[in-house]
Amino acid sequence: MGLLSDPNRRRALTSLLTRLNAPICVVCYMAGVAWFMGLAFEPFTLRTYMSENAMGSTMVEERFPSGERALATGREFSAHKKKAGGMPVDWLVKTMKDRGLEVFTQRFSRTLPFPDENKERYMVKGTNVYGILRAPRAPRTEALVLSAPCTPGDNNNQAVGLLLGLAQYFRNQVYWAKDIIFLVNEHDLIGMQAWLEGYHHTNTTGMDWSPLQGRGGSIQAALSLELSSDVITSLDLVLEGLNGQLPNLDLANLFYAFCQKIGVLCTIQGKLQRNDWDSISGYSHSVQTMMLMVMKQASGRPWGDHGLFLRYHIEAATIKGINSFRQYKTDATTIGRLLEGMYRKLNNLLERLHQSYFFYLMPSLSHFVSIGYYMPAFGLLAVILLLRALDLWVQFSTPPPRTEDGIADTEQMSSPGVLSVLTPLVISHLTGVALYALPTRFQEMAVEHFPVSETEAVVLTAIAVYTAGLALPHNTHRLLSGEGTEQGWKILKLVAVLYLAVLLGCTALINFSLGFILALNLVPIAAFITPHVPKALSAFVLVILSPACTLLFCVFFYQELVEVPVSFQDGWVLYLSVISQGILDHVLYGSLVYPLVALLVYPCWLLFWNILFWK
Repeated sequence: MGLLSDPNRRRALTSLLTRLNAPICVVCYMAGVAWFMGLAFEPFTLRTYMSENAMGSTMVEERFPSGERALATGREFSAHKKKAGGMPVDWLVKTMKDRGLEVFTQRFSRTLPFPDENKERYMVKGTNVYGILRAPRAPRTEALVLSAPCTPGDNNNQAVGLLLGLAQYFRNQVYWAKDIIFLVNEHDLIGMQAWLEGYHHTNTTGMDWSPLQGRGGSIQAALSLELSSDVITSLDLVLEGLNGQLPNLDLANLFYAFCQKIGVLCTIQGKLQRNDWDSISGYSHSVQTMMLMVMKQASGRPWGDHGLFLRYHIEAATIKGINSFRQYKTDATTIGRLLEGMYRKLNNLLERLHQSYFFYLMPSLSHFVSIGYYMPAFGLLAVILLLRALDLWVQFSTPPPRTEDGIADTEQMSSPGVLSVLTPLVISHLTGVALYALPTRFQEMAVEHFPVSETEAVVLTAIAVYTAGLALPHNTHRLLSGEGTEQGWKILKLVAVLYLAVLLGCTALINFSLGFILALNLVPIAAFITPHVPKALSAFVLVILSPACTLLFCVFFYQELVEVPVSFQDGWVLYLSVISQGILDHVLYGSLVYPLVALLVYPCWLLFWNILFWK
């Protein structure tokens, strides 16, 4: 405090920070990247541990015996699905009733804003079927959910069979203290969204659905099961939910503990855990696993049906069975016993999972990186913006240089008009509003005038508006106020830098992965862009580090991480698909990534584009 209260010391500290501003910014950026890359090194991570006392031990005896019968039920479900051409509702209702459940159905329909070409659907109609096993030893105020999506073709039939097998087995047990809901949802995420909205009496997406006739207690936890083979080699745990939300870490710990107990190979991000962490290949494996989690979390989309439960504060995860043709095999009985053990432990909960972490990264299932470890990496990038803002503020408070006759330089003293700063701010954000609103509103007009489909019209309209924004703002400060002043661009940059610092900080608190990726690309241009740098080279760098190009790089980088590299042409097709899916995820499920980029990130980037072309 004495350093800041003493005017001389404060002046000396300010002089030091401004004189070494650029070197300090470079060091902070390199340190932030190095810190983040070091998070995957095992000695810098924490071992996972169970925080919830009610689930602290896996000492339950799993007795599920009916794996083969469950697979036979799955084959029967597949035959009825082919016969019905979709969800065999009547057969499911009859089968669940035969197993002693209270069975209900829910019809839903949704017209998409434009066709989903990935899944070839536009007008979606379907039915969810769910059965409730009432708790015999409790007042039925709490519930657990086990779901399996009914997907087209031969996918996931085994999961539905195992769900029905577990329902029959659970019905004969007397120790349940919570209702258990067995749900088979149609049309994956859309059906799950309809069921959750009906269960909680909300309608946030404008979907049409029939009210639920039967409800259980307050849902404490949920698992979604995806199996597409009679024999699997490993189970993959999927955690990433809507807008980057993650379930409580204890749910992942519970899955890992039972996999270790029963002897099932388990993976995260589809990658097995390695023990050679001290080798280069072992460290590279951990980095790839962690980066896959970062990329998926930053996308903001739910990577499984569990992702929609998280918005209702329900801890949920998806368990996927993988058949990678390894020698190690796991049968349906073993998977059933694993799920039985997990549900028996969740049945012991006295309150919601809350004692472990909600913000974390996982380079493997046995180690995690908590928020206290990864936030300094973002903080080192964010402090660069504050240092640049301090430098600009000091320049404003420094008196202008005087000429030889003792008169202050009038060009330096001239203060900019309000319009010279306000105009680019307003026009940049109006461009962002156009990027957000026009693609879905003008699709019919685009289809009438150009030979494109509705989905292509939406994506190409978004690209056109984005590109048009580059031509609009760079002369807006002269529109109403004439020539821009030297002080004008500095004030605009000060506003833009502080704006970006607040934006990235708020984003990182909600979705660290998205905030960190945006900071990696936007902080360098925010720190060093001025009207006095070479225009052509700087404009090229600005475009390369823009939000659109960042997304394009992420598409190729993700394909490399999953070890499925693509050519530039295929990558471009994937890029267009990612844009359309981002818009659909926002409209259908409430994903915030597209409005965040369109309404805030892109206008902020346009302010720096404006500064570069300031005259």
